[in-house]
Amino acid sequence: MIPAEFKYLFPSTVDEAVRMLAEEGEDAKVIAGGQSLVPVLRMRLAAPTALIDIGGLTELTGVRDDGDSLLIGAMTTHYEVQRDHLIHDHALLLKLVTDTVADPQVRHRGTFGGSLCHADPAGDLLAPALALDAVMIIAGPSGRREVPASEFFVDYFETALAPDEILIDVRVPKYTGWGAHYEKLNRVAQAWSIVAVAAAVQISDGTIAAARIGLTNVGAGPVRATDVEAALVGQPATSESISAAAVRASSGDGYKDNLARVLTGRALTAAVAG
Repeated sequence: MIPAEFKYLFPSTVDEAVRMLAEEGEDAKVIAGGQSLVPVLRMRLAAPTALIDIGGLTELTGVRDDGDSLLIGAMTTHYEVQRDHLIHDHALLLKLVTDTVADPQVRHRGTFGGSLCHADPAGDLLAPALALDAVMIIAGPSGRREVPASEFFVDYFETALAPDEILIDVRVPKYTGWGAHYEKLNRVAQAWSIVAVAAAVQISDGTIAAARIGLTNVGAGPVRATDVEAALVGQPATSESISAAAVRASSGDGYKDNLARVLTGRALTAAVAG
């Protein structure tokens, strides 16, 4: 099947892209790497009247040091995130999660911002963005605004972006020296997560000083495991402390609830081990 007819636009600046979105109306779509949108277009599950290709906006690529945080351009590819030394040194969890995204071909084309905007609850990058207190920097007709990850993911495949807005950067606080791990259960290699857990921990003198934990594909969006985080802080970095905290990942008795508890324990054990 081939996509329905649409207008193809190629802006040269962010402001031009925003203007095009406003002019084309709510049936226009932004395309970045195209790894999620193109299959949907081919199946005609979406039929936008216009595609605004931001692939040429080099101002939206790369990782920059911004004092106590990192700024990740929305058009930065997964491949670039995997290999960036700032990510490795200050946001290791993002590197480890990105290592599991799809396959090398997709990681070379797919973008960090595009994955967040697609907001698939089974997508790998949503949970770490939430756990690490990322902030989305958005451009629209009224200028720039910032939205924390906790408010950005609204529902299944829905974000706080208005139809005439574009995600341009993601600000991630630095977690220098933190242990991290992403524990993912999927049916086959390169498949979506059935359930996954993103965990980062700060250890001081054998004690867990802080913890950040996000769950993938257990709800309509990423879930922050705040009860687990609270149970860990101030406890010795031992298997007993981890086991006692991991049971708080979910209070239900379903299949995914059990997976959440088990995978949280595994993720924390690996993160503590460094």
